[in-house]
Amino acid sequence: MENIEIAEHLTELADLLEISGANPFRVRAYRNAVRTLRGLTQPVTQMLKEGEDLTELQGIGDDLSDHIRELVDTGGLELLEEVAREVPRELAVLTKLDGVGPKKVKKLWEELGVTTLDELEEAAQSGKVEALEGFGKKSVEKMLRSVADFRKRQGRFLRASAVQYLRPLLAHLEDTPGLKRVEVAGSYRRGQETVGDIDLLAVVEGESAPAMEHFTSFSRVDRVEMSGATRGSVVLASGLPVDLRIVPEESCGAALHYFTGSKEHNVQIRQAARARDLRISEYGVFRVDPEDEGGEEGEEGERIGGATETEIFESVGLPWIPPVLREGRGEIEAARDGTLPQLVESADIRGDLHMHSVWSDGRESIRRMAEACRDRGYEYLAITDHSQAVTVANGLTPERVRKQAEEVRALRNELEGIHLFHGCEVDILQDGTLDLPDDVLEELDLVLVAVHSHFHLERAAQTERVIRALSHPMVDILVHPTGRLLTRRDPYDLEVEAVLEAAREHQVAVELNANPLRLDLHDRHLFRARELGVPVSVATDAHRLGELEYMEGGLIQAGRGWLERGDVLNTRSLDEMREWLGRREV
Repeated sequence: MENIEIAEHLTELADLLEISGANPFRVRAYRNAVRTLRGLTQPVTQMLKEGEDLTELQGIGDDLSDHIRELVDTGGLELLEEVAREVPRELAVLTKLDGVGPKKVKKLWEELGVTTLDELEEAAQSGKVEALEGFGKKSVEKMLRSVADFRKRQGRFLRASAVQYLRPLLAHLEDTPGLKRVEVAGSYRRGQETVGDIDLLAVVEGESAPAMEHFTSFSRVDRVEMSGATRGSVVLASGLPVDLRIVPEESCGAALHYFTGSKEHNVQIRQAARARDLRISEYGVFRVDPEDEGGEEGEEGERIGGATETEIFESVGLPWIPPVLREGRGEIEAARDGTLPQLVESADIRGDLHMHSVWSDGRESIRRMAEACRDRGYEYLAITDHSQAVTVANGLTPERVRKQAEEVRALRNELEGIHLFHGCEVDILQDGTLDLPDDVLEELDLVLVAVHSHFHLERAAQTERVIRALSHPMVDILVHPTGRLLTRRDPYDLEVEAVLEAAREHQVAVELNANPLRLDLHDRHLFRARELGVPVSVATDAHRLGELEYMEGGLIQAGRGWLERGDVLNTRSLDEMREWLGRREV
């Protein structure tokens, strides 16, 4: 069982316990354990195999350690089953709705008998919910939007979650009889933020039947949808559908290209092939008679390539195009013109400009975050805890900002090999003013600004609000600019083009927040920021050490936005970063 699956079971248990009215400290213990599990970089199953004591992990006591071991050993948790006999498990689904926490779910269940999405929607539309104490018209409107949004996103998985579900399956496939090669294709390979399913391609020696049987026998398969000679389809216990196609080696590159997509990219490649009297399909590249009006499937004509993806691109006179660019958005023309971007890579990153510590809602000290960044080879980092308006995150008052500055200055004198910038993630208030006074902002090295409230303002008001914040002379970076939470919450209504133009005008950078729930900005907005010359900060928004690993997913998203090293703010050296931070003084 992967960390994410363990965390999901414990989250469900915490939700049901809270709905049942369990001791808040007990509920909090489970939620703290979930945060620890999500921040781990090593699989818990591996830790247990190596005899590690889980109680040494933050927030994991003896009981929780036993629960985790039970989940790993059996795939289930007796305590969860016990609680579910008293509290319907369907209620845990309702807690996933934006703005509908366990306390509200408890009231809906106890007073209206609501247990499912359908029942909640019916009760809200009939006026029953609005009549409840603590629920009003706006609350009900938000609830109905959340139900609609949830239904729209059902069946989608965060790419970062799919990675964890996929990892043990790929390890299982390594023992496939006769396996020569297995590749992941589809939207996953193109680096899309969410995926609906996983496409796998395999090349095997000999008969395909043993390989297909091995695939469908994976222990985490919930059900087998089909199992044929060369194609199988299963659904994992997580709900993630996975297809496996066994392809001949001579067609592997063609199949990988075809099943990676996107559809728009493939259409353009096939059109380029037709102009050269070629036919490209999932089977290979074939030279065809220009008089032939036949279809494009099959192996008609002389085979001239298809074993590798490079052969596909070379057949139409193009260099290999990275999968993250294959969306039919100009990559064919750029490849033809020799202007494909040299995408930013991990080795280019010199620092991380957005993270939190125990001063607000982080789990680690400033020192520990700084040392972890140094271990990653960074030249600098910025500690950017929340400002006072975010009370739920223990946001910093002006007095606490100044107190924190003292600790930062002391650490600068003690830490070697890395520079520590003192920043703050300052709330943009409803009217566009900032949550800290100017005399405090002036003392910071780095001022991040963000929206954390009033998400449902109309587009004009929300846009004006953000642009007013960007015009403040001490603002450096607009972080998680659209506020989206993938699979949970849509972006707030914002005219992103106007915001990007304002960022350019006021010399403000925008963030690509690498948290896998956010990946905010969207790739098309990153592309536009690049066109406008607005610097992009790829930052983890880390609240614990393990979340520094989010940088890798952020860079995949950066690639989808065509970002090169020069487009990314935190590829600059320490001296260059200091120069940029002093840009308005020049």
